[in-house]
Amino acid sequence: MPLVSVITVNFNHAPVTEALLQSLLEINVYQQIEVIVVDNGSNPDPVPAWKARYPGVSFIRSERNTGFAGGNNLGIRQAKGDYLFLVNNDTEVTASLISLLAETLDRHPSVGAVSPKIHYYDHPGMLQYAGYTPVNYYTGRNRCIGQFEQDHGQYDDRSGATAYAHGAAMMVRREAVEKAGLMDENYFLYYEELDWCARIRQAGYEIWVNMQALILHKESVSVGKKTALKEYFMNRNRILFVRKHAPAFVFTVFCCYFMLAVVPRNVLLYIRERQWGFIPVLLKAIGWHCTHRADSKDLGFPVNR
Repeated sequence: MPLVSVITVNFNHAPVTEALLQSLLEINVYQQIEVIVVDNGSNPDPVPAWKARYPGVSFIRSERNTGFAGGNNLGIRQAKGDYLFLVNNDTEVTASLISLLAETLDRHPSVGAVSPKIHYYDHPGMLQYAGYTPVNYYTGRNRCIGQFEQDHGQYDDRSGATAYAHGAAMMVRREAVEKAGLMDENYFLYYEELDWCARIRQAGYEIWVNMQALILHKESVSVGKKTALKEYFMNRNRILFVRKHAPAFVFTVFCCYFMLAVVPRNVLLYIRERQWGFIPVLLKAIGWHCTHRADSKDLGFPVNR
């Protein structure tokens, strides 16, 4: 059995992370795992209590919030496993999850990363993810296959290649990480897993979904349903992803589409919902690209660093 390093990141949601740890500790199907929890500058610091409560788990404490990508990178650097299972702290695993994902990588050396089928935790049987369609670089949009559908097994025969793994749960081959590099930390939150999958694919690997493996996701526990933080990074990073991966002409077309279609639509939506404060957040997200290089480490937004 290859060693699987399970890596999760916590930021100010200790009870949520503890529920994940409890579900991981109850697994007895796949024994070759190490569990690594990265605390991203939570206040108060939960790590001392966790070390006493979970002696078999490794904990890493960052004194600042390094984001989803930065936190996972801290865990990857310490991990010893042949396979790295990055999993959101707001998930709960099922008994066969890790063994099924590891088996996919065992049997298919061409696969660099694989995600399971994802159900919404609070809506039993409702799909969140059964794969992704590719991003259309002209619009910066793609589709999460099966999302919000009741799972009647309609996608269970679709195990295989998909456009992107899902950031909530993805098992990555170590050698794929060595070739593609770590996650890009200047995304901070959102789109970093799409960028990573694109680079893993460029390194010569496939991205798969295993529809026999299942995880339950408590969606949006970490940032809330709709916040300024979410609005900023969703818009900034949508532009950033296309900026990094599309040809110059396509990116120009995308910018025209974004300014003429997306911005007016979003502003009208903010006005209708009386969310006036999101208008300057949107403009700030766009403005970042006028003043920063694509690889800039300046996020342009306060993130409790």
